[in-house]
Amino acid sequence: MSPNGSDRSSRRPMRRKLPQVLTAGLVLATASGCSYNWEDFPRLGMPTPVTEEAPRILSLWQGSWAAALATGVLVWGLILWSVIFHRRSRTKVEVPQQTRYNMPIEALYTVVPLIIVSVFFYFTARDESKLLELSPKPAHTINVVGYQWSWGFNYIENVAGSPSTGSEVPKELDAIPDKFREDFPKDAGGVYDVGVPGTRNPQNGNPGPTLWLPKGEKVRFVLTSRDVIHSFWVVPFLMKQDVIPGHTNSFEVTPKKEGTYMGKCAELCGVDHSRMLFNVKIVSPERYQQHLEELAEKGQTGYVPAGIEQTDPARNAETNKL
Repeated sequence: MSPNGSDRSSRRPMRRKLPQVLTAGLVLATASGCSYNWEDFPRLGMPTPVTEEAPRILSLWQGSWAAALATGVLVWGLILWSVIFHRRSRTKVEVPQQTRYNMPIEALYTVVPLIIVSVFFYFTARDESKLLELSPKPAHTINVVGYQWSWGFNYIENVAGSPSTGSEVPKELDAIPDKFREDFPKDAGGVYDVGVPGTRNPQNGNPGPTLWLPKGEKVRFVLTSRDVIHSFWVVPFLMKQDVIPGHTNSFEVTPKKEGTYMGKCAELCGVDHSRMLFNVKIVSPERYQQHLEELAEKGQTGYVPAGIEQTDPARNAETNKL
């Protein structure tokens, strides 16, 4: 048998198996999609937003996917066009015309990626600036303290049953820079809650301590760490921010949907990183205040240490709010 005949005979079994492979792939794709909720498809894998700020992040995510898909379609189209219209002829063997330089094409390959990156940068910088913008006086301030291997929450509030602090900021909050402390409520004795990896939410049994938030009221999170870098991530907030020892980060959200949601550490922080879980419970403002009073009744008044104290240059490096 000739070499060409041998090649043709070797291809036949593959041609016969191709329909079977395609059919099996179609069945698997269909079966895996049976449990998929097509109402979730526009979010492209993102959870349902539960804050007023989260839709901005979702829009950026969807726009990035649309741009990536458009770029992919263009690239795939050029590849298929080259494969179909510039394939080697079976009857005529010749060397294609050789082109050393094509300045318009090379300029296009340089300019188009620059435009794409610039557009991505613009929208990312615009949305990031808006998301990290701090209001003059938030309704509530919560100091989130990350530590190996759980979370603490200092509710910096005026709570009935919590002792007065006067005009002095408690020493437990010394690690927080002045630019944040000047917005703390005056005479706020506050209450706290802390967890360990074995802590459970009493309502649903989910692991980790529970952070309570009021619906419809702006909350500022002041993030501090007592040991290593962690990352504060409430999944349906659609954003996360690092919790860094010796550096304080902050952002604000306005919860808009009641319920209990999952939170976790999103930064590999050591051997028990996977156990640094917590819950976020969004309730009515009245129920939120009641919860703070319940913490005071349990004796959880004052604050837990916020974290590693910053040096003076780091504490006041930024005199203006972001």
